[in-house]
Amino acid sequence: MPAHLNLKQQLRRKIGEVELLHRLSETVSSTLDLDAILRHLADMVADVTRADACLLYLLDSAKGELVLRASKNRHPKLIGRITLEMGEGITGWVAKERTPVKIARHASDDPRFKFFHNLPEDRYQAFLSTPMIHHGRVVGVINVQHKRPHQHTPDEVALIETIARHAGAAIENARLFASMKEKARQVEMLSQVSQTIASNRYLEEILQLIVTMTAQVMGSAICAIMLVDDDRQQLSIKATQSLSDAYRNKPPLRIGESISGRAVKERRPLAVLDVTREPGYMYPDVARKEGLCSLLSVPMMMKDRVIGVINSYTSQPHPFAPEEIQVLSAVANQAAVAIEHTRLMERSLAMQEALESRKLVERAKGMLMRQRGISEELAFQLLQRQSMNSRKSMREVAEAVLLATSLHDSDRR
Repeated sequence: MPAHLNLKQQLRRKIGEVELLHRLSETVSSTLDLDAILRHLADMVADVTRADACLLYLLDSAKGELVLRASKNRHPKLIGRITLEMGEGITGWVAKERTPVKIARHASDDPRFKFFHNLPEDRYQAFLSTPMIHHGRVVGVINVQHKRPHQHTPDEVALIETIARHAGAAIENARLFASMKEKARQVEMLSQVSQTIASNRYLEEILQLIVTMTAQVMGSAICAIMLVDDDRQQLSIKATQSLSDAYRNKPPLRIGESISGRAVKERRPLAVLDVTREPGYMYPDVARKEGLCSLLSVPMMMKDRVIGVINSYTSQPHPFAPEEIQVLSAVANQAAVAIEHTRLMERSLAMQEALESRKLVERAKGMLMRQRGISEELAFQLLQRQSMNSRKSMREVAEAVLLATSLHDSDRR
């Protein structure tokens, strides 16, 4: 090939790369939403490579798994559910070895291939897989596939590698932004819980505020607070943002029973991926009816005493990350303080109310003793009998006696 034609080809390739990177830059600068970036990226890669499919896997570092997060051909029921361990399948091998793999035909015959029966792309012929690496760390993998045999040229491989480098940085930036937003939401929610603790609201209102705020932050399908009855050694639902009577009216659990009861007994958070399949979970039928799947149950501790649990359910399988467990644990600790604070306040008000009632009854007794010339015991019996006959409290009867006496004295004057 003449040198000038070769230079023209190289120039066209470089111009194409610049245009591609410009498109990628526009996508990244227009949004920091990770899912939107991944969808745009899958469409763009398939477009520039004229591929029939593009699948994007991201690495979940906490679990060491690659998770399918986007595809050119939309698979809403599969996104987030197809996972591969590092080294598993061609995709896992590429992530582990940090090396691209290109297969021109019969990709599924490769001994490293992992077959998913519900993923149509697994039946395609040609396969090009490239790792996305940012600052020396694997972020994920880009898979480009063709239905028919396809010979990947060095230029095509180089182009995907270029995209993968820039995509890795964009994905990490989007993840950082999402993490910062989530932390800001969590701080705001914890601040609101703290304000709730310092308020003079009653226990029922405080519990309802806590479950509502927690459900918003955790993305819960249902969030509930269960409190311990120490005398009966039971847990009962005291607050939930769920409107379902079936869920609200679930019978109490014994300590150590089901997931929540175990969380109380073992004094540690417990997470379950699917409660409908979890041995020992007490109400799988209610969970199926309400569309509940994963559960995180965190005990509420006050010093060395467990006073209840906070439960957060999701409607889809959701492996709870350590950060989510930390957030719900922080809420549980704050909630425990709020509950104890409110209980003390309510007991104090009840004692004050009882003292005021006792004073009124004593005054009414004294009034009857003076007016009728009767003993203290007989005056008390009169008040008690009137309370029973009128179905009113002793305080109400005492107030009526004092009011009547006051009016009588006024008339006489």
